[in-house]
Amino acid sequence: MLSHSLLDRDGLRRSDPRLVPDLLADPSTKVLHLRGERMPVDTADGAVRLRFRAPEPDDAGRKATYLGRQDGASYLAVFDQPEDQPADRGSTDPADLQRQRDRSHRSLRSLAAVLPVDDLGIATVSVAMANWIAGQHFCPRCGQPVELGQAGWVMVCASAHQQFPRTDAAVIMSVTDPDDRLLLAQGTRFAVPTGLSVLAGFLEPGESMEAAVAREVMEEVGLGIEQVEYVGNQPWPMPASLMIGYTARTADTELRLDPEEIRHARWFTREQLSTDLETGTVTVPPRLSIARHLIERWFGAELPSQPGDQW
Repeated sequence: MLSHSLLDRDGLRRSDPRLVPDLLADPSTKVLHLRGERMPVDTADGAVRLRFRAPEPDDAGRKATYLGRQDGASYLAVFDQPEDQPADRGSTDPADLQRQRDRSHRSLRSLAAVLPVDDLGIATVSVAMANWIAGQHFCPRCGQPVELGQAGWVMVCASAHQQFPRTDAAVIMSVTDPDDRLLLAQGTRFAVPTGLSVLAGFLEPGESMEAAVAREVMEEVGLGIEQVEYVGNQPWPMPASLMIGYTARTADTELRLDPEEIRHARWFTREQLSTDLETGTVTVPPRLSIARHLIERWFGAELPSQPGDQW
């Protein structure tokens, strides 16, 4: 879902040093003013949309990124400190979901399922840039302070060393056994007791994606795999990942869990998963995630509505 976008990033204009100042002086520019990684929203008539505004004088003192053009308009994201509110626990905790709905600024997790596609592409890149800018204050080569350049897409220090936005590649995979049962697991960092998902992990230096799939499955649940096949990918800018989806098969069904990574895991038939989802004893990631796509791809149909599907 987060791959959907209508935004023309208009990258050739980023080298113009006057681009951001000129856009801030143009009242037709559409500004998205983020607090941390949360974005302002309007909920008039029950529809949820991003809330854009015209440039303000104070924007000249804020960090900003030129997002691109859409429907003839230019879009800027400007960044402020996060609101003094608890961090979101995720997207399957009902109490936390309601707290997120009540906020004037909301996270991408809480918006992705309800934003129209013309807002979704803008939201995804804005959150990615907000997270990068928030964590980049000094040059990693010389330690000097950095400033934004290239219309907000490059960090530059006084020695002209350049740093570019970071994207961390991660693999995410649905693993099935000889009886076509699906493996679902709960990581030790999962916040919701009923939550299960497919396995995932980051690539290591010098590693292919297929090798990462095999390594992560072996490390987390002790299974050797084969028939590793690419399915698709999805940006996940929370904070800076690209999720690369695969399927894999295993001839082994004996799980040997890494207790530091996996709290518990089990094999599911389609009937078992359907029953557990209907009773609420199991919940799976919301539709905004490639994890849900991989599960439904195996299941062969859309799953019952889950917490986080409707906001």
